[in-house]
Amino acid sequence: MTLSDELRIALDGKWRRVREQSRVELSQMDLAFDHDLSLAEARERTFRQLKELVPTGMSASGFGKEHGGGGDPGMAVTGIEMLAQFDLSLMVKAGVQWGLFGGAVENLGTKHHHDTYIRDLINLDLVGCFAMTETGHGSDVQNLETTATFDPATEEFVINSPTPSSRKDYIGNAGMHASMAAVFAQLITRGETYGVHCFLVPIRDEHGEDLPGVTTSDCGHKGGLGGVDNGRIVFDEVRIPRQNLLNRYGQVDEGGAYSSPIDDTGRRFFTMLGTLIRGRVSVGGSASATAEVALTMAGRYALQRRQFGPTPDKEILLADYRVHQRRLLPLIARSYAYRFAQNQLVARMHRLQIDDDPDPMQQRELESRAAGLKVVQTWHASRAIQEARELCGGAGYMADNRLVTLRGDVDVFTTFEGDNHVLLQLVAKELLTSYASEIGGLDPVGLVRFAAATVTDVVKERTAAAQLIQRLIDARPGSSDEHDLLDRGTQLSMFEDREEHVIETAARRLRRAANADDEEAFAIFNAAQDHVIRCAKVHIDRVVLEAFTAGIGRCEDEEAQELLRDVCTLYALSTIEDDLAWFMGHNRLSDQRAKIVTAEVNTMLEKLRPHLLTLVEGFGVPEKAWAAEMLES
Repeated sequence: MTLSDELRIALDGKWRRVREQSRVELSQMDLAFDHDLSLAEARERTFRQLKELVPTGMSASGFGKEHGGGGDPGMAVTGIEMLAQFDLSLMVKAGVQWGLFGGAVENLGTKHHHDTYIRDLINLDLVGCFAMTETGHGSDVQNLETTATFDPATEEFVINSPTPSSRKDYIGNAGMHASMAAVFAQLITRGETYGVHCFLVPIRDEHGEDLPGVTTSDCGHKGGLGGVDNGRIVFDEVRIPRQNLLNRYGQVDEGGAYSSPIDDTGRRFFTMLGTLIRGRVSVGGSASATAEVALTMAGRYALQRRQFGPTPDKEILLADYRVHQRRLLPLIARSYAYRFAQNQLVARMHRLQIDDDPDPMQQRELESRAAGLKVVQTWHASRAIQEARELCGGAGYMADNRLVTLRGDVDVFTTFEGDNHVLLQLVAKELLTSYASEIGGLDPVGLVRFAAATVTDVVKERTAAAQLIQRLIDARPGSSDEHDLLDRGTQLSMFEDREEHVIETAARRLRRAANADDEEAFAIFNAAQDHVIRCAKVHIDRVVLEAFTAGIGRCEDEEAQELLRDVCTLYALSTIEDDLAWFMGHNRLSDQRAKIVTAEVNTMLEKLRPHLLTLVEGFGVPEKAWAAEMLES
């Protein structure tokens, strides 16, 4: 095998077989977006392609075997990531049907719902949508306005959109194809509100017409994802049977009495959302997959396009310019880092989702890590695709060369499954509460009332390769060694020290809000919000570096291991370089050592330049996904 083959094996991770199968099967399908199609034609084409996925087993993979599925959540996420390399419209369409809608039915429903719906939705005999977001409420799901009021006289729930801002908005599949919606609404019975629950609400008949009381409309053209029929839904006193409440975490009996295995409304709400974690994991991984496609194209272009030089007959490859290397190679290193972190995340998710009694602490840690990785991966994808477009010049702007399509399609991923800045606050909240207190709301007042006594323990918490990481840190050379920046233990220690300091200082700023009234507590939180966000960012940087280090340890080929070490060093040093102001301002790096960081980054660029083609081939992006007129096959 070639060196690039060994890199691909290392990056493919536990579900390597799924990736290899997908590369073959998806390459045989005609998945390239056709810009000559109308909006309606593009959507119908994507829907036809969705049907073609059913025989591959992808649609069933994530559902329990007892429900007619494959019982392999990790396979389901990996399959979605592979779809993203070919067509994000199809990836989103599949994610809505089998991940969000299907996930709600399986994870929030009980045996009646499983037996009635899951086989049909796997086979697309039932097409659904996930109606959570409202015009007035996106990330703030706890305060959704749609109501589901129980009527004991008929044993029905009445679904209603009481205000213009309660309209369900931007809902995938709602524009054309869905006949049923998983609707998130405030459950009201006997005059009491019990928080947000999920209900199955039929919205169209067999002819595609709106059912009585349901009004759907089309979102029309978007910035991308032309094959996805996003729509809006308004409910006017729509009645559904009591059994259409997905009742795993909350039940209403014939007389209207409410019961739940979780008494606290906030804790119940976050437990319900936690079961739907697969969607957030998929969004982050799919964003990284698109970045790998774009960087593969930009890397290959840099190795064939020549420009300028000492004489007209000696033009220089783009890849040999230092500025070009500076723009491209650190992004490639970051993509490698995120793939290893994503693989680790998917493996954890898989273990917890096949466990009949998952550990609540591990579940919360998974949710926090999924939120943080989704943030950095989606921002990285937007940046990497834009940089790749610019690195390919005018050719990159041609729609046939795909980069502008990728850029438009991936842009919304930064707000899919939660706005990135809101998610960073969720990550910070878990850090600042040291995973100790009961889950509360995401309101600022609740966030600042925490106990920070075990912050250091949280920073040092390692859930993978703990012995390896600690051994590297313990073996780092003394701080007087000016070249220790190349030592992995030193890099890990710097990331850990920065995280510990940032969290501790944030905790001190917020601690004085513990005894404040609500208004003052909000003011204290608001003033420290930038600090809270930084907590989450530096935490995820550390998590990613540790995942990369662990991934290198699992690579079996020595030559590939050595190259991965260099890529990891570039990731670590470029991340430090991006935050030099903090390291210098907090006396972690002297002026001289700060200059060494930049010098060492340049050294790593020179060292990795001969491996550029190997590195992009290591991503394993099938030729069908990167082939373009501007590139030589």
